[in-house]
Amino acid sequence: MAEGDGGGNPAHKALNKKVVAMLYKALAAGDGDAVSKLVTSSNDLEWRYHGPPQCQYMMRALTGRHRRREPEDRKFRFKPRRTTAFRDRVIVEGWDGLDAYWVHVWALKMEGSRAVVAEFREYFNTWLTVLVRSFGKEVRVWRSEPRLHRNRSLPDIILSI
Repeated sequence: MAEGDGGGNPAHKALNKKVVAMLYKALAAGDGDAVSKLVTSSNDLEWRYHGPPQCQYMMRALTGRHRRREPEDRKFRFKPRRTTAFRDRVIVEGWDGLDAYWVHVWALKMEGSRAVVAEFREYFNTWLTVLVRSFGKEVRVWRSEPRLHRNRSLPDIILSI
């Protein structure tokens, strides 16, 4: 399995990418009903965050708490620049100028006949490398590509799935 080969069923990967794209579109439109149909119940959503505490924009958007926050939440928009699917995961990378670099890792599961987000990991101003165990070895399947941020010093985290 080479880096970026995207292991897993191509139909499932395409469906997962479609669900995540629909989620970003619903969030951008402020459509809470559409968001709730794409995410497992908020009590069951597993969430992890790494980055400055004030930059938890996505989790506040998913829970509806962004409406009660200061103007910085309302003006921050996630613009995906690169999306990759691997097994049950969809990795989305984006940036907004030199101040904001983010990576989201979404894990999806089937609920009845529809795919929904079951796990969410957000990395803000953090480089990410994703490894997967395959045939007794850990293989890199994804790595941050922060083109505009190459000269910037940020923490680097390894996610093993």
